[in-house]
Amino acid sequence: MAELQNLAYVVVAASDLEAWRSYATDVIGLGTVDTDAGDLGLRMDDHPWRLLIESGEDDDLTHAGWDLGSDADLDEYVAALRVNGQEVREENAEMAAKRHVTRLFSLFDPNGFAHEFFVSRTDVQQDGGALSPILRGPGFQTGDLGIGHILPVSKNYKEGVRWYQDVLGLRYSDRIRQEMAPGVYADATFFHSATGRHHSLATGTFPSDKRLNHLMLEYRDMNDVGLAYERAKKAGIPIVLELGHHPNDQMFSFYMRTPSGFGIELGYGGVVIEKDTWEPQLYDVMSDWGHARNIAMVD
Repeated sequence: MAELQNLAYVVVAASDLEAWRSYATDVIGLGTVDTDAGDLGLRMDDHPWRLLIESGEDDDLTHAGWDLGSDADLDEYVAALRVNGQEVREENAEMAAKRHVTRLFSLFDPNGFAHEFFVSRTDVQQDGGALSPILRGPGFQTGDLGIGHILPVSKNYKEGVRWYQDVLGLRYSDRIRQEMAPGVYADATFFHSATGRHHSLATGTFPSDKRLNHLMLEYRDMNDVGLAYERAKKAGIPIVLELGHHPNDQMFSFYMRTPSGFGIELGYGGVVIEKDTWEPQLYDVMSDWGHARNIAMVD
């Protein structure tokens, strides 16, 4: 049965592209490229870009791009969505070229953004992403694991979990349900795709004006987490969660606010799931140490 292989890219509409450019290169260590359409592509590896910042007033997630692995699997996956009553649209050649793919399909998410489905990127370059020289290590953990993960906010948590599992076909990883105050819980459910990054997508219900709670990018060197944290503090970027560690995906990370207001998690050491041995668990804490909260994702 055809299924999503990895989360390959993310598209954001942003009101200040130049703020994103400085943030990406001077704090995170990403490479940049200016597209023919005047957008800002952020590079992590040989892909033409992994994060596309388009000019717009939303300051939020607009599209998430998923690789299906083969043309046959793409056709099978799209056909299965349609049989399931989903309104899948085939995008035109111009939009496919803009995403650096040959064929592109899209489906609207009930939480307010679009999922895009394709097979392989075109215009792949052999330059490692032309990353910023501020990085100490070899860059970012991508490849078959994709860009990292997103955590969209579900308008209806139960229905959001059902949609991501039963419609998109993502695999259940685990769940965290932490009591924050007597009778008040923070709750999130985590999903992985076929190549096994602990989660490519998670969801929960939180007070938020944003569709996206946060995006996670993973370094290949633990030192780059600490160095990015120091650069963010020096630059006066609001730190949302201090350095800490998650019990489920084993990620060492911190969270900071992006120029668009949602959060970004920069981490190291995430789990890759082996499907034959993985046993999902219910955790009662979001972090087993650290991650002290300073501010909300958005004011």
